[in-house]
Amino acid sequence: MNGRQSASAAGTATGRGESVSLRARFRGVAVLAAGLLALTACGGGGGSDASDKGDKGGDKTAAATRSVKHDAGTAEKVPAKPKRIVSVSVTMTGHLLALDAPVIASQATPPSVITDKQGFFTQWSDAAAENSVKVAYQGFEPDVEKVLALKPDLIVGASSGAENAEKFYDKLSVVAPTLLYRHDDVSWQDLTARLGKDLGLEKRATEVVAAHDKRVGEVKAAITAPKQSAALVRDNQSAMTVFTPESAQGRLLTSLGFTVLEPPAGKGQTQGGRSDFAEFSQEKVADTAKDSSLLFVSHTPEEITAATARPVWKDLPAVKDKRVYDLGLDTFRLDYYSAGNLIDKIEKAFG
Repeated sequence: MNGRQSASAAGTATGRGESVSLRARFRGVAVLAAGLLALTACGGGGGSDASDKGDKGGDKTAAATRSVKHDAGTAEKVPAKPKRIVSVSVTMTGHLLALDAPVIASQATPPSVITDKQGFFTQWSDAAAENSVKVAYQGFEPDVEKVLALKPDLIVGASSGAENAEKFYDKLSVVAPTLLYRHDDVSWQDLTARLGKDLGLEKRATEVVAAHDKRVGEVKAAITAPKQSAALVRDNQSAMTVFTPESAQGRLLTSLGFTVLEPPAGKGQTQGGRSDFAEFSQEKVADTAKDSSLLFVSHTPEEITAATARPVWKDLPAVKDKRVYDLGLDTFRLDYYSAGNLIDKIEKAFG
């Protein structure tokens, strides 16, 4: 879903001092964690691991903490009911907000046409405001010291995309249990279900997906999908990105009754090994699209007009017949919010 994409000369001594300060904080957190573990071992702690089976009398009280396997490893001592989650992935934040997870702060990107003024994606920025979510830091690499200052009991982030936090995993895990997830090779529904299970929010996850499915059924019955296949594309000036039928966007269009165009034959250029879309030359995409309707992902209307005015596109049947559609700026990354916005766009265009 949804951006397009210093140390200044303050002096070596300052950088050295900040590094020492950060290492000292990490040591302090590690010592505190060790102390708490020792206290728990002596019977002073109230929590237990997920492996605890309860007493012989059949006590079924839920464990205070548990182990959770995620896409960067296995996190121990994950709160069964977290209260202070910091998201180090602006992509993951939308999924967490849809689950009503207790997010207190989130990574933000540099502001752009797909974000609000503080760098939160527009599809869920209102939800973030309603839940008083603060900006943890701005930028793609986690600012571990700022995360530490927020005192989270759980950190959630990504192991794919621009905000991939895997190389910071060890440092983040010292601050709080950390869970990292891929979001590029899984549907948002499956990711929502997984988060619900890992965060103890299974009931809410089921409700979110069910509400989406109900909306899909209503809109599918109310629209007339085009007879031609739908080419899901994103203009990159010199090339064109084509989304596959297996992409999150392709699956959603298919569920609404569309036939999504397969990408051109041959291997296109991909980003980070992604399989949901690939980039091809403008000419190759235009030749493959032929009579397909053109559905543009994450563009302004002005950008779509400029793209379809190029010689390679302007004579295509879809352009001449005005079968060119804007799916919205927030459709590059799909979560519960942006998927709902895309459905609204389809209903308006084909209803």
